[in-house]
Amino acid sequence: MKKIDRETVQKILDAADIVDVVSDFVSLKRRGANYIGLCPFHNERTPSFSVSKSKGICKCFSCGKGGAPVNFLMELEQMSYQEALRWLANKYHIEIKEREESEEERRQASEREQMFAVNEFALNHFKQNLTDTDDGRAIGLTYFRQRGISDAMIERFRLGYAIDRSDDLRNAANHAGYKDEYLEKTGLTIRNEQGRIYDRFRGRVIYPVHTLSGKVVAFGGRTLRTDKSTAKYVNSPESQIYRKSFELYGMYQARQAIARTDKCILVEGYMDVISMHQAGIENVVASSGTSLTDGQIRMIHRFTQNVTVIYDSDAAGIKASLRGIDLLLAEGLNIKVLLLPDGDDPDSFAQHNPAEVVEQYIKDNETDFIRFKTRILLEDAGSDPMKRSKVISDILRSISVIPDAVTRGVYADECARLMGVKADMLHIQLKKLVADIAYRQALKQQGDKARSSVDDLTPQQIQDASDDVADINAAVSRRLRPYEEALLKLVLKHGNYAFTSYTNPNNQQEMLPLRVIDYVAADLENDEVTFTDAALAHVFQCAVDMAANEWPDAHNRFVDNQRQIMADRLEQGRRALAAESMSVADITRGEIELNERVQREFDEAVADFDAGFVARRAVSSPDDMLRRISTDLIVEPHQLSKIYSNVPSERERLLELLPRTLHELKSMHLSVELDTILGELKLAQERNDTKEVTRLITRMMERKALQNDFARYLGERNLNPDRLPGWE
Repeated sequence: MKKIDRETVQKILDAADIVDVVSDFVSLKRRGANYIGLCPFHNERTPSFSVSKSKGICKCFSCGKGGAPVNFLMELEQMSYQEALRWLANKYHIEIKEREESEEERRQASEREQMFAVNEFALNHFKQNLTDTDDGRAIGLTYFRQRGISDAMIERFRLGYAIDRSDDLRNAANHAGYKDEYLEKTGLTIRNEQGRIYDRFRGRVIYPVHTLSGKVVAFGGRTLRTDKSTAKYVNSPESQIYRKSFELYGMYQARQAIARTDKCILVEGYMDVISMHQAGIENVVASSGTSLTDGQIRMIHRFTQNVTVIYDSDAAGIKASLRGIDLLLAEGLNIKVLLLPDGDDPDSFAQHNPAEVVEQYIKDNETDFIRFKTRILLEDAGSDPMKRSKVISDILRSISVIPDAVTRGVYADECARLMGVKADMLHIQLKKLVADIAYRQALKQQGDKARSSVDDLTPQQIQDASDDVADINAAVSRRLRPYEEALLKLVLKHGNYAFTSYTNPNNQQEMLPLRVIDYVAADLENDEVTFTDAALAHVFQCAVDMAANEWPDAHNRFVDNQRQIMADRLEQGRRALAAESMSVADITRGEIELNERVQREFDEAVADFDAGFVARRAVSSPDDMLRRISTDLIVEPHQLSKIYSNVPSERERLLELLPRTLHELKSMHLSVELDTILGELKLAQERNDTKEVTRLITRMMERKALQNDFARYLGERNLNPDRLPGWE
């Protein structure tokens, strides 16, 4: 398999004009330097979709979607990265050149393609079994018909049946030329200890699992036997092409409806999804009976921020899944919950009611998750004061992971009302919980060991501590994230711009350019400061890699091109001066001004290219996380009015902004460390450990002195790049 070569990709990205591309889908009107229109991602009456020609980015300041041309197409048309590139190449009549892959790339690609091919063969084999064999029609098709599934849904979800023979699929695949190696790697067959190979899914109806692009990566099989010794469901194992934690059943079929309705409905099983789709509710996916994972949540977040989780009336099942939804809250998603009538699950409810009834029931009965969780746990606690106390702690734990502080406060007030306790008490407990989370995470990050022995902990305490790790990570990251985002925004927007210079340590007479990204990377490394937010850390590292590996060659190509442009402008200018028949003195003066103007334009063009290089690469990257975060950080909702044209630009203020932003981040790191020390000090005082108390007080005074130094620095706002460690 061939890939589009890097040079062609860059030609496509360079040719793609964001205004031109968006205009194919949205009616745009010029407003100042930008263009505006109605957002294509959600319904609106007042335009909030802004397109910046100079930055090459679009963004809706209502729903948040947009990006560079590639990302815009991926979001709007649900294209893959390669599909979006080919669409743009076709639009701009760019010939696509593909490169041969390396031997290792070919080996990996071949293995993946073989596995995809085997899965596709198995899919068609299972489908044919269902409709074209006696067993398939009598058993599999009869089952689906009894469950009320239409032929249209059988085709839409590509359902099938595996004949109840140990080698039916294997023999068919071998006969078609597929090797046992790939049948085993995909999990379609199993080899036992004696070396015998047999089909995994024999005697089961089959539910294929698709990627967003429609490729089959796995299968789920349900037995129709009543024998309790036989597992009801069997699923494909994880493989090179299938990571269960990154897939949601039905997402391929639901993705467009989710984007259109700006909501994802989350259910549990295969039949729940299929029946809801059959009822006309198509924005439905399933976690397939497992707890939600970060990868699945990120997939949902790509299409919407609004999630409704549907539960049946099984109280035990509801309580078991409540904690997993905290991950959705921590991601900043808006979570609602729907409880179905007694005896119903999403499958039966959708089967027994018309589409309009199902839609209206969802609209009328979905409720906020925190309120729902409070009610469910209160019902179980009854009037027992100890159980009610535990309910409060559980609810506050969920509230504490919500990123927005205002939302946390509103939920705490609502929880107080439902629990019949004073809101002030809950707010105090919530602050304590958040502080405790931050404290324990700081301990973990600094490598400090817990003061109590693990042997003294009960199994439940160990489990609770394990469960708190995600909450702890989120708390510190939320505290530091605004400062990390502010720094990363400067790196992305100004990247390779040489904002000042420093003395060459090997030649004191020579000044070397100091670029934004190099300065930030060296300063952070010198003070051993890292991004605590994993996503922001990923974006920063990508930016550093692009600046180091891709920018030099791109810079040289751009400079060569600009020099040719500059030479053409100089030649045109000289001809114009000569044609005006001025005096020799006027021609000489005119040439001097011409040279200065063209040189100034050249310098500005190169500076703009260097400054925006990282941003341009990032917002058009095939890396979803890099592309999304970079777009969000780069695009500004407002622009400075022309009446403030004398106000220095951000680029002109980098000598002040960069060191200040770095020191504000470091100062906040110190605050986190001081909170940690205070927590340790309290524990030491409770143990009457005089030696430890003395050590901690000394350490605290040292850190406070350093914090005061930071405060003085932030007041002075001075930068001397020659004193920057790492540049000496």
